[in-house]
Amino acid sequence: MTVIAGVVGQPIAHSLSPVIHGAWIAAAGLDAVYRRFGPADADGFAELVDQGRRGALRGLNVTAPFKEQALALADEATGTARACGAANLLVFENGRVRADSTDGLGLIAALAGQAPALNVAGRPVVVLGAGGAARAAAAALKAAGAEVGVLNRTVERARALADDLGVAVVDAAALGEAALVVNALSVPPAIDLAALRSDAVLMDMTYRPLATPFLADGRARGLTTVDGLAMLIGQAEPSFRALFGIAPRDVDVRAVALKALGEAA
Repeated sequence: MTVIAGVVGQPIAHSLSPVIHGAWIAAAGLDAVYRRFGPADADGFAELVDQGRRGALRGLNVTAPFKEQALALADEATGTARACGAANLLVFENGRVRADSTDGLGLIAALAGQAPALNVAGRPVVVLGAGGAARAAAAALKAAGAEVGVLNRTVERARALADDLGVAVVDAAALGEAALVVNALSVPPAIDLAALRSDAVLMDMTYRPLATPFLADGRARGLTTVDGLAMLIGQAEPSFRALFGIAPRDVDVRAVALKALGEAA
């Protein structure tokens, strides 16, 4: 029987996850498909999860705005998902729903691939934003030993995140000492890159465009940058293993994704 999995969000047409997972499926010769699902609202998402419980789906990667609901609907969840307060992966088995968050793994994999000289252990890092993406980033970086500070325009939201995860709320002055600055906002951040260390690393969790204004400005300053596509691929690898029961084959999925984006490698 064909295994059916996919990615769910709203909007979802832009997602590159089917391109990435599809390349791995083809390389492994699996009888499987990985689709986009775009329910209109929370009720539609809940119905999709019910389909999974009934055996129609093997699992789902989950993106905005359904990550928190995904965790709430699960029967069991990993400690990582609980720490993040959200899930980007649901696996259905025997009528039960298991939730996990692989976003943090994706972030750490992206840093290892594109900023291999960076060691965050014991060093100050700043996460920009206080939403679900920021929460996943802060949790992963804290687990890696970093001294995490959260910088957000609405201090109350930053405080809620910081209290949940045991990290700090910082102001713009913290940027001057940061070894790493992660943009977890959906828009370009309004920060002064001139205030950063000359060896600071910049990461943007967004991948459309691949060279966001934040990263382009950092490169103009000579800073090392890490893009959101590297994180997307990094979180997709453990998701693929969970959904299909095998490790991804050695395929250059970044090149495949860049072609889909219309960008050069």
